Amino acid sequence: MSRPPEVGGVRRRIERFTRAERYVHRATAALMLTLIATGAVLYLPSLSVAVGHRPAVALIHLYSGFSLPIPMAAGLFSRAYRADVRRLNRHTETDREWLRSHAWRRERARELALPVGKFNAGQKLNAAFQCGAILVMVGTGTLMWFPHLVSVSARTGATFVHDWLALAIGFVVVGHVWFALNDRQARTGMRTGWVTRGWAEREHPAWAAEVAAQDRSGDGTPDPDAVGEAKDRAARGEAGTRDGAEGQAVHQARAWDR
Repeated sequence: MSRPPEVGGVRRRIERFTRAERYVHRATAALMLTLIATGAVLYLPSLSVAVGHRPAVALIHLYSGFSLPIPMAAGLFSRAYRADVRRLNRHTETDREWLRSHAWRRERARELALPVGKFNAGQKLNAAFQCGAILVMVGTGTLMWFPHLVSVSARTGATFVHDWLALAIGFVVVGHVWFALNDRQARTGMRTGWVTRGWAEREHPAWAAEVAAQDRSGDGTPDPDAVGEAKDRAARGEAGTRDGAEGQAVHQARAWDR
């Protein structure tokens, strides 16, 4: 499909996440929230008494935990997902400067105007922590659920790591949600897959420049707004042609009547 005409050859909106990437994020988020909720019920006596059904809650926690790596593994079938994984694992001097300069504060980031790529250093660290934490939680949870596999001291150590890492994950998730709530365009990007070019140039200028270069070379995904406008123009043109043909036929019929 040819790309529709765009203002100045540049798209007004940029595709940030594909459908596959958004599904991976939603499935992982749903499982993570389920684990946090059920873990709190299992760990806190007051919640456990209030909710009840402890065996059922434990089973939900167990299966949600073992299912947690599945969405991320399934996402590897997506080329865009694999490309973003490579981006997240690539740390540059800009990332180090971002951390040293406290650029997680948006005002500070705009003052510095660092050439941030598709993901900033905070997002990369969050992804690395969550991936590592998921593997550790699955491993320690397995030792806790199947106590016959290891000694008592190993189970005690696994329980200690599982409990404290769960608390750390909870804090990181709260921070992740807080940053998302303070950036409407970032939420829109994860919900719809698209962000405005202005936001991209402001928050991720190096990535915006990369996409602009793809636009000039004719690569990239068409902007759905531009596609819709092109379809509307085509429909209006077709309707105008049809109306003109009908008017010409009526004019000819009247001429014959005369």
